[in-house]
Amino acid sequence: MIRVGLGRDLHRLVEGRRFLLGGVAIPADKGELGHSDGDVLAHAVIDALLGAAGLGDIGELFPPSDPKWKDADSMELLKTAWDTVRGAGWRLVNLDCVVSTEKPKLLPYREKIRVSLAAALGISPEAIFVKGKTGEGLGLIGEGLAVEALAICLLER
Repeated sequence: MIRVGLGRDLHRLVEGRRFLLGGVAIPADKGELGHSDGDVLAHAVIDALLGAAGLGDIGELFPPSDPKWKDADSMELLKTAWDTVRGAGWRLVNLDCVVSTEKPKLLPYREKIRVSLAAALGISPEAIFVKGKTGEGLGLIGEGLAVEALAICLLER
């Protein structure tokens, strides 16, 4: 059996926060605002994996109303979600991601992000790809006010 899952997350960018993508801190003037550490890519991947397996979503597993998750490490959340999915008998075939942000440019950090995600998921970095896009000056992303991540995965059992 094979299944695909799609995850999406969007976070406001604010001063005084780290800019994290897939567990990698990237130098930037602003970082993601969120209940946890705000890693928008990790959150999108979590939703893709849970959705493909039919096991809920990030808000169900780690409700933002629970103070236990305040400032949580999103890569630890990803590992926990992946353990849940893997425990249900699923194997990750591949993961493809798009991160939309005006700044910073992601290309210099792409390989580090792939390696970080692969380590958290226990798979080869070759099974993961991450693309960076801009908002072309349009909307919240283009104005530098937000960052968005999309992730799609293929699971098999």
